[in-house]
Amino acid sequence: MTATEAWTGQRLKRKEDRRLLKGQGKFVDDVKRYGMGYLHFVRSPYAHARIVSVDVSQAEALPGVYGTLTGREAADLTDPYWQVAPGDASAITEYCLAVDKACWAGHPVAAVVAATREIACDAAELVEVEYEPLDPLMDARKATENDAPIVHEDAGTNVVLSALFDYGDVDAALRDADHVLRISELYFHRFSSTPLECSGSVAEFDAGTGEFTVTCNLHGPGPSITWISGALRVPAAKLHLITGDIGGGFGNKLTGYTYVTAACLLARKLGRPVKWTEWRTEQQTANAHGADRWFQDIEVAVAKDGTLLGFSAKAIDDVGAFPRYEPTGAVLWTQVTPGCYLWRNIRVDMRQVITNKTPSSANRGYSRMQHLWLTERIIDIVSHELGFDPVEIRKRNYIPATDFPYETPSGGIYDSGDYTQSLDIALELADYDRFRTQRGIRNNGKLLGIGIGSTLDSGTQNYAQVRLANPHIPVSGNNQVATIKLDLSGEVVLSLGSAPQGQGHETTAAQVAADILGVTPDDVVVHSGHDSRRNTHAGWSGTNASQFAVTGLGATKGAAEKLAAEIRLLAGAVLGAPAAEIVLAKGAALAPHGGSLTFFELASLVNVDNLDYPADLDVTLNCRYVYRPPFTLPDVERKFGNLTLTYASQVHLAVIEIDPDTGAIEILRYVAVDDCGVRVNPMIVEGQVHGALAHGLGAALTESYEYDEHGQLLTSNFYQYHVPTALDMPDLHTGEVVTPSPFGPVGAKGMGEGGGAGLHTISAAVQDALRAAGIRAVVYESFNDPQRVWSLIHEPEASQRRVIVESR
Repeated sequence: MTATEAWTGQRLKRKEDRRLLKGQGKFVDDVKRYGMGYLHFVRSPYAHARIVSVDVSQAEALPGVYGTLTGREAADLTDPYWQVAPGDASAITEYCLAVDKACWAGHPVAAVVAATREIACDAAELVEVEYEPLDPLMDARKATENDAPIVHEDAGTNVVLSALFDYGDVDAALRDADHVLRISELYFHRFSSTPLECSGSVAEFDAGTGEFTVTCNLHGPGPSITWISGALRVPAAKLHLITGDIGGGFGNKLTGYTYVTAACLLARKLGRPVKWTEWRTEQQTANAHGADRWFQDIEVAVAKDGTLLGFSAKAIDDVGAFPRYEPTGAVLWTQVTPGCYLWRNIRVDMRQVITNKTPSSANRGYSRMQHLWLTERIIDIVSHELGFDPVEIRKRNYIPATDFPYETPSGGIYDSGDYTQSLDIALELADYDRFRTQRGIRNNGKLLGIGIGSTLDSGTQNYAQVRLANPHIPVSGNNQVATIKLDLSGEVVLSLGSAPQGQGHETTAAQVAADILGVTPDDVVVHSGHDSRRNTHAGWSGTNASQFAVTGLGATKGAAEKLAAEIRLLAGAVLGAPAAEIVLAKGAALAPHGGSLTFFELASLVNVDNLDYPADLDVTLNCRYVYRPPFTLPDVERKFGNLTLTYASQVHLAVIEIDPDTGAIEILRYVAVDDCGVRVNPMIVEGQVHGALAHGLGAALTESYEYDEHGQLLTSNFYQYHVPTALDMPDLHTGEVVTPSPFGPVGAKGMGEGGGAGLHTISAAVQDALRAAGIRAVVYESFNDPQRVWSLIHEPEASQRRVIVESR
């Protein structure tokens, strides 16, 4: 036992901020090496083109150029990346550079290394590439048509996955419903996260040992090691991967392994360290995008009283030019199949296809965000078409708090929650009753509307879910590692492998460890970056899927408890007291009779003053713990199983005003109420809510990747692709509900990916404002900039034709 348990739940300032706010963080661009060369990529200007020839001679002749790499060289020196996709799509061949064909505008076809970044850029301009342009495929809906261009001839198809997910009895629900709504098409648009720090790496090669050392900002180091070492044809032990501080990631730094592979090849070829730092335009055009998704032929069954009986839909997921670790996204939505609602009958016919857009990757709320937007759009379209109150229809259909843990139609186990209470708090914080009377056309001529969005943040994935897409992938479960020790001076040192990008891992892990060991968080030194030599990582180390609150803190808790047990054993043996009666407090072990040993004295007994160490004890004061969530394999045939451990929730509410002359939206009030179980550090939780909302609102209002018919990205810089700043953000009113998770080791639920709520909250508010003003429009896209809103106001019939209501 410990004397006090005081740190978990406190609003402590982040330990990380002491260095970060002083500019003393260590990011990848801060890493310098003697004789280092700078890498720049030559990128295809075409979205789809055969590469006839690549001539690097002029570039290599430029003074200051150290060397080059072509796609053909890369193909000779590496193996193609292994594919997750099953069937024909498994034959898709990808190397770190384009070999025979460029598949998107921005696809790297060659690389140049020079003494400075500027010389490398100049040299890249001198590389001569002869292309044979091909027709690009830019519309995912046409990917399976007979005359569609085939992006990858080696696969012979543009389809990555085609699968039917059928739960309950949708046909019976549609047959027995009092109302059936048919929605022809909804579209979730393409956008991505925009980290402050672009991607980068420094690659070194030791010819004597054959080992690569890579310092980078990949935030999925475990999977990245697998992909990179496999491509380089070296054992994973020969790839020493290190991450330090990371300036944001949010998913799009998970697939940067292609660029790291190229840097490694050049470091080996040139015999010098090679540094790559991504330019912002590269980040926009050639880093990973979030996938866009089309929902078609939607049918919704509704009872007379507003009970939602079920729905079916066809979904087309556009993953861009290469699947990489897709079709993971084609199955992730099964974690949150019914959203926050009691639906028992759901059918989704999912196709995932290749196009000539930038490849996709995870994007804060990966795949669940698209699906939850669909479920919320259905709720509001049903309420407006059938005359139900948007608040009451949610309360009627929310999963009741008394039903948790709740098994979904797809076998997911929602651990805890109270969605109705969250909505009630949101209504109160928003002053809903007052604004409700002002809906429609106001005295100033503007249109006022109120939108509600409910979302789930499924945290800690069961990676066996990949088998729903490809049953032959040898992946399952999840784990995370922590090591903790009393160092020579009695200092508590905790090492994690989770590669955080601003989530405050150092602080929350220190709080959990401090409570167990009877010290303060300041007494715990936390190493939180990834280093593959530390033995503090597992294959899926990282922050993805909001897993740290469970896996990272679970590993921390387990390691700290092991260390505490060893301290008690050692102290009890020396002080002559039962280990169970030793109390840990203020950096010391206290015996019930009054004797004590400081952590410094205990560490000395093991490390330096060991002649007094009890001979019959096996205590190292250096403990490693692997936390494994209690998962089982899903039923692949039924596509059924528990695919994640915890379910944080958020309810958002927005009050907006629309200028009918311009379509511009002003947010008058915004509320977010979250439930992440035990709030280990409430201030960090609120920061996550703020950050996720910024992503969601940016995507809803100003951020969209738009392509022309030739495959050129039209929004490749911050002039066309406007990322919200602090000046763009509304005042945010927050509230919380606390329903501890019965499954998480500290009762907390991962909650970093709830920003998707902003997209459907804004969609709902726009539709509500128009309907209240007598404009029968249907919001059918997730991106609603002024131009699109103006079109809905002045041409509502085009949107309304997408919905047909059949009442019996």
